[in-house]
Order: sequence, then C-alpha cells, then structure tokens
Amino acid sequence: MTPFEMPLKNPRAILQTAGRYAKKSLGQHFLIHSNTANDIIHQGGISCEDQIIEIGPGLGALTLPLSKQAKFVHAIDVDSHLLDLLSSELAKKGVSNVNLIHGDILKTPFDTIISQNEHTNGRWVVMGNLPYHISSQIIVKLIKERHGIDQAIVMLQKEMADRIQSPPGSKSYGRLSVMLQYCAWIKPLITISGQAFFPRVKVGSQVIQIDFRDTIEQPVNDERQLFSVVKAAFGKRRKTIGNALRSGLSCGSELITTGLQQADIDPMRRAETLSVQEFVGLTNMLSIK
Repeated sequence: MTPFEMPLKNPRAILQTAGRYAKKSLGQHFLIHSNTANDIIHQGGISCEDQIIEIGPGLGALTLPLSKQAKFVHAIDVDSHLLDLLSSELAKKGVSNVNLIHGDILKTPFDTIISQNEHTNGRWVVMGNLPYHISSQIIVKLIKERHGIDQAIVMLQKEMADRIQSPPGSKSYGRLSVMLQYCAWIKPLITISGQAFFPRVKVGSQVIQIDFRDTIEQPVNDERQLFSVVKAAFGKRRKTIGNALRSGLSCGSELITTGLQQADIDPMRRAETLSVQEFVGLTNMLSIK
C-alpha cells in the first residue's frame, strides 16, 4: 500500500484554531501517528473494492488514508463540529469517496447504511477507534447486526481486547468473550501506546480483527436465548452456574436443573469455566419464556 501522510499532524492546534476541544464525555482521543493508521489498513487487508463504515472519524486520521485504499468510506460521528472540520479537510484534498454521517452509531443500524449504497464486489468492513465508554455496547451491536458485515477492525482499550479474546477458565473470560467467539474469529493486529493519541491516554490500546463466521458449526436454536443465558450466568460471577441462572432467568428452578443435567454441566461450576459450546448446549436444553 502506498503510504499516505496524514495532514492533521497537530490535533491540538486544529481544535484550538476552530475554538474546539477534545470532549472527554465522548471519549475523544485522536490518533496522531500516520504510520499507525497505515499499519491498521495494511494489516486489515483493505482493498479497492471494500466499503467501510467508520465509527468516530474524528479529524480524519484513519478516514483520509482509507479514502485512498477503499472503494468508499461511510464515516459516522455524533460530533457535528468535528464533521464540519473533516468535511473542510476532505474538500481541500479533493476526496470524493467519503460520505460523512451525523449520528449516534448506537442508534444507527448498519443495514441502513448498507441498503442505501450500491452493491460492491468487495466486503463491508466496520472500522474505528471505539470510544472506551461505549466500546462494549458497540461490540454487542456488531454481534447482533453482523449479517451483511464481513469484518470489523476496531481499536479497543488493551484490557478489553484481552478480555474478548480470553479462553474459558481465565479471570477475564466473560459475557463478551462468549458472545463474540460464538459467531466470529478474533485476531490481534497491533498494540498501540497511549502516546500515539491526543489527548494522551494512560493505557495501551489494541487493534483487533473480527471475521464473522459464514457458518457456525454448532449453532444455537435461538441466539437471543443464548445471550440471555450468558448474561444471567456472568451477572453473578461469584455464584455457581446453577444459582446464577436461577437468579437471572425466569424459566423456573426445575427447568434450569433439568437443563444443566441434560447438558451434562455440573451446577456447582462457575460461568467462567464453561466453554462457548457448553453455553450453546445448555441454551438448547432450556426453554426461556
């Protein structure tokens, strides 16, 4: 990929000139290293046929190099002032394959963006430096709205990225680990220090690649039920799986006891010891009202 030097080298100066500032309430941290942006695009294998949905483009650190590599970029941001700054920069550069969308990503269905745009021979890829305070919600949204999305390449706080990739039996294995590993393969791409952002962040970040499975080898009968079981199981981590499910589900103690027996799961185990396949088997044995 041809390197693309990021023109927004000093976010502080750009913001001050415009009378703006990084909003802590929106989790705004701007990537300032162009090489990092290029590495993300290169390692993600973005091609000239791909259409990108970018979450939180900010000042365009990723948007601008993406516009040189992808077919089209649909960049959505809740901050209209940043979109105005980015729109001006895109116009100066003569960039015509970026669609700026003012909106809340949590309230904007991915299929709305996809359905409004022409078909492509390439993939639909969701990308972005996810605001830390809503990153869990965005991951859940990706899982629930993954049909039509081929891949996601997202930057997360390192601790959360580790948690998502954790295996059963580890302390960090939890609800998101099970939900995402059920429907996708997860691959770490690059780790980024806090010094690569303005304002500087105190913790490191990691970019992960999420490839959604076309076919799930052991599918659950009802995915919503699976997520309900997983949520209940990890809602009371210090309880046994039997007691946690009785506290978190409304299907009755007798059915839970029977379901655990039929799934060959000891009710005295804890949620973090169950594999994804065991959660699937357990869910298929339960009938949740």
